Amino acid sequence: MQELTLSPKLILQEEYVETAIAVLKELISIPSFSKEESKTADVIEQFLKSNGVKTQRSNNNVWVYNRNFNCSLPTILLNSHHDTVKPNAGYTLNPFETITKDGKLFGLGSNDAGGALVSLAMTFLYFNSLENLKYNLIFAATAEEEISGKNGVASILEELGEIDFAIVGEPTEMNLAIAEKGLLVLDCVAHGTSAHAAHHNPNNAIVNALKDVQWFTNYHFPKVSELLGEVKMNVTMIKAGVQHNVIPDKCEFSVDIRTTDLYNNIEILNIIEQNISAEIYPRSLRLNSSGINSDHPIVLAAVSSGLKTFGSPTLSDQALMNFPSVKIGPGNSLRSHSSDEFIYEDEIHSGIKGYIKLLSKLLLA
Repeated sequence: MQELTLSPKLILQEEYVETAIAVLKELISIPSFSKEESKTADVIEQFLKSNGVKTQRSNNNVWVYNRNFNCSLPTILLNSHHDTVKPNAGYTLNPFETITKDGKLFGLGSNDAGGALVSLAMTFLYFNSLENLKYNLIFAATAEEEISGKNGVASILEELGEIDFAIVGEPTEMNLAIAEKGLLVLDCVAHGTSAHAAHHNPNNAIVNALKDVQWFTNYHFPKVSELLGEVKMNVTMIKAGVQHNVIPDKCEFSVDIRTTDLYNNIEILNIIEQNISAEIYPRSLRLNSSGINSDHPIVLAAVSSGLKTFGSPTLSDQALMNFPSVKIGPGNSLRSHSSDEFIYEDEIHSGIKGYIKLLSKLLLA
């Protein structure tokens, strides 16, 4: 990678945005599927070092502390991820070739969450050059976000030290998510009795499973969140049978559940267990809904800056953080995981400008 060293006068200069885009292009060109992000971690680490910042690294997570870090001050974590999902079959462009057309920068991970990642990195470098900040800053580029993996941000939280709150970079069109839904995935097994299909069998595993599938489809949890709406449950996978003339004794299906701030995942699981007959195997109970109080300083700063606040239906690394957090970044969530993913170059500019404006109300007030 070429040396991309920034001048001291960074804010909103063309060099600033051009450097962010150059780093993003470098990241896009390197496959960085979850658990396979070592080379993009190398790029991020080298870029930060080339700008005079001492880096820390654990596995594929890279983080830095601001130059005048003061343990007596509160600390803000700036976090985004550099792993991606795998490209889907609908791609018409090379997902690892950075193509710019009509102001759009195409490439896997450009929108989710490369734009936010490089914008936060530039924001950190801007404030790192300033004196007398009222908060400390940590910038962390982390791995395995797409799978909520054990070697992602959760693995370094203790090493980072005490965090007062976090800004998580994800595509939100630079609106501020002050809450997000959690995730509960259930693998279920409905049982029956195996038999020849020519004979009557009232204990068909598929039929038994369908009764439970119907319940998941029709049930509505009574408490509805003001910010996040209803708990959403969708059966997304089902498998049964080995051949046409054998009634199966087992039917497996999976359920994707998006939870809200009004229920934790254990409460959701308890309600489901009381209503379906299939065996239930939760993949994880740790990805609860997360949020922040509406009177928190970062929320007040956002509102005074004219930013819209909302509740996000998508999950991020916020779910793994044990301190208050918000989610904000350039790009549009609807483009995430889509074919021929892209971000507008102007969105990188607005991302950097927006992050600096938001944090200035706290760090420089």
